Order: sequence, then structure tokens, then C-alpha cells
Amino acid sequence: MTLSDLSIRALPVPERGQKIHWDSMPGFGIRISQGGARTFVLVHGEKRQFITIGRYPIITLAQARTRAREILAKKTLGIDRLECPQFEEALNLFIAKHCEVKNRPRTAAETARLLRKHFLPTLRRLRLDEIPTRRIAAILDELLDTPSTARHAFVAARTFFRWCVRRGLVSASPIALMEPPTEPGNRDRVLTDHELRSVYQSALAHGCTGGKIAQLLILTGQRRGEIASLRGEWVDPDRRTITLPAEVTKNGRTHSFPYGDIASDLLSDLPKEGLLFPARGSKNPYNGWSTLKKSVNPDIAAWTFHDLRRTFATNLASLEIPPHVIERLLNHATGQISGVARIYNRFNYLEEMREAVARWEQHLAALLERE
Repeated sequence: MTLSDLSIRALPVPERGQKIHWDSMPGFGIRISQGGARTFVLVHGEKRQFITIGRYPIITLAQARTRAREILAKKTLGIDRLECPQFEEALNLFIAKHCEVKNRPRTAAETARLLRKHFLPTLRRLRLDEIPTRRIAAILDELLDTPSTARHAFVAARTFFRWCVRRGLVSASPIALMEPPTEPGNRDRVLTDHELRSVYQSALAHGCTGGKIAQLLILTGQRRGEIASLRGEWVDPDRRTITLPAEVTKNGRTHSFPYGDIASDLLSDLPKEGLLFPARGSKNPYNGWSTLKKSVNPDIAAWTFHDLRRTFATNLASLEIPPHVIERLLNHATGQISGVARIYNRFNYLEEMREAVARWEQHLAALLERE
């Protein structure tokens, strides 16, 4: 429960020993002894260190909560001073002690990127308790032209401020009552033949890094982050296969899949080692998705890069490719072959996947020849 002065006074005195009533703030509570004494306490750390804050009502509930947050900030997070930290300081702690510890590397990197790119420039020197909701709303409003980015930035900020509240860095989140700036997009979107042809032709005309990525997304059906992270060492031109290591796939499993003639021509012009699609002026993978979307976005209804993956799978099904082969090409964690069956089924359906990819490229080539 959330302790209040009224609830503290109403708490019963135990007949024997003592009892602790915990607050909604993690680790913080009030201990009531057999004699009726009420003392604020804090339990902290993996070793469950027990800290006595002070006797109620000599110390008020508000003072005790403030002191508990100060102790958590100093002992848990390494903040030497007791006042509320600035946004930048709290953000660095969040990335180091939450993202890099509890998230997969790619998730941690993306969360850090969103917060540093969209929130840090404006909020850098503000203390957490000085950040009003309207400042967060203004930042998100600037992103409404890119709904997906706005939604992901909102989620990253909400996670960050919730973490700050749980760690006692601030008493409340400025984003707590805000709703997501956009609704999730339609996850059933499959591009028509005309739309797919328009997107592919625009990507072909684009020519540069982004255009090649868009073409490979259409040709292979893989996720955009996996193609953006592609390295020359993962491409086997002799066997015409690409092997994605577990650290870059969404489900954490190594994924090998074949590619066809059109993809082979595209890959043959790219480096044999290192990142094939580095971000401009950086050693990191390509991430200019918003810019690329505008470059390969003909006058068709709203679509996303993930729709290309769904369109790939849907078209394979229409070409009478068996579901389990489509699942293998997509590296889905669930599907026709899963659980124990996957463990004992050592046949990787490589030839069936090759046939599927060949049919898909033939179908795509026929689309591109239409007027």
C-alpha cells in the first residue's frame, strides 16, 4: 500500500514482537513494535541491508521518504550528493545499471539512442524533479511526423522515469499520466503487387546504402535491423547463404538462409569484410530509417519496413511454399517446427528454402516487368 499519515496512525500494534508495513516505494516501510513505537525503515541491496531512518512522528512521512530516496541514490547508484540528480546524470546511470545489465545489447543500444537523441539535448541540465510533463509532451509532439519513432521514444522515456522512481531518484514520473502519442500501426498490412513494385523500383532508383537495404528486405524477408547489421563475413557467395549470428537476431538464435540470383548480384558489389551498411560517418550499422522511408515512399497508403517482411511471407504462401519452410526463412521462434521437434529435427530444409527463394525472385521479376 501507499503509506499516509492516516493509515500509519490506524495500523494495529502487534501483540508480540514487531511488524513491518511496506510502502509502495520499494524497500521503504514502517516498523511497529509491541510497545506501539512506529519507526521508518529501509531495506536496501542484494544483501537486504536494514536501515533505520527515524521514529514517527518525530520524523514526518514526507521527510522519511525523502531520506529513503537520498540513501538509495547515494548507496545504490553512487551519487555522492543528496539532491535530485540532473537528467543527464540519471540517464547515464540508467543506461549503465539497467539497460546494459538487463537488456540485450541491441535493445540497450536502441533505448540509449532514443533517449540521448530526442530527450538529452533539451533536458540535459534539468533536475529530474524540475522536468514538467509539458516539456516531455513538446519533445514527443516534434516526432509526430514519424509515428513509430514517437511511440518508441515515449516507451523509452516512460521506462527511464519509472526506473528513476523505483530507485528513489524522483518521487513521481512526469510521464506517468501521459498516453502514447500514436496508436500502434496495423500489423496486418500486406503490400499489393502494385505497391511492392513501386517500393522496389524506388529503392532501385535510390541506389545508395538505404536503397540496397530496402531491396534486400524485399528479397530476403529478414528484419531491418538484421540486414542493417549485415557483415561481409556472414555472406557465403559460394553456397549463396547468409548466416546471422545469435547476437543480432531477435530470438537470439543463429539463422542461416539462402539468397537468389538478384540478391547475389546486389551483394557482389559490396565489401567482403566488415559492415556492409555502416551509418554515415560512423562504425555503427545503418539507422537512417526515417530518411530512407521518405526516399522509397511512393504515393501509397501508409506502410512500414516490417510490412515488407509480412508481404514476403504472404507471397510465399500464395506461391504454395509449405508453412514450415516459410517459418525457417523468417527464423520464427514458433511455427510448424517448434519445441522438442526442433531439437531432434536436424534437417535444415536448405534446398526447400532455395526453391522458395527462387520462386519469389521469379515472381518479383515478373512484377517489375509489368507496366
